[in-house]
Amino acid sequence: MTRTARLRVAVLASGRGSNLQSLLDACADVEFPAEIALVLVNVPDAPAIERARAASVPVEVIDHRAFAGRELFDAALDKALHASGIELVCLAGFMRMLTPGFARGWEGRLVNIHPSLLPAFPGLDTHRRALEAGVKLHGCTVHYVIAELDSGPIIAQAAVPVFDADDEDSLAARVLAAEHRLYPRVLRLIADGRVRIAGWRTLIDDVRPLDAALFNPDVDAANR
Repeated sequence: MTRTARLRVAVLASGRGSNLQSLLDACADVEFPAEIALVLVNVPDAPAIERARAASVPVEVIDHRAFAGRELFDAALDKALHASGIELVCLAGFMRMLTPGFARGWEGRLVNIHPSLLPAFPGLDTHRRALEAGVKLHGCTVHYVIAELDSGPIIAQAAVPVFDADDEDSLAARVLAAEHRLYPRVLRLIADGRVRIAGWRTLIDDVRPLDAALFNPDVDAANR
């Protein structure tokens, strides 16, 4: 069924808010099928707050340190989300582990972007671990959030090459640039109703699969 109103989205952030900015920029287009209706931040001086204010988007600071435990903090998040009529929650550099109860309550309506090609390198320090493992491709993943960390159904991924001269900073910058492109595209797919969850997979309607492979290093060039 075709939606007549834009999907009401909340973004949860803790830091710089660069992925938040990519979503704000996309949703600034009135033709985009989603709108950022609320930004929730758990760090009172996070730069993400000013990004939301600059875009005239409602922002609320819920400092996790003011709560006796994760369940109470998550209950405050849940209350704020429902009060704003939120339909989808996007995690964008939100550095708090959500409780299983919160994840279950928003299951199918809660997505995250993770800086690796899941299921490889869940958790923290993904770029260091990728370099230590010697992978030739690294990247990012947008996935639905479930109670288990970084384990929900994968919606989309973007791959970037890993070069011999890379350090954590250079690799992180390349992945972040891919994140900024991928996240708004996935939000559009969800808002258009084109993403369906089928067990541990997602199915995406009306998307033509790419027929080209990505090689790193370029094996054809190496053989010339």
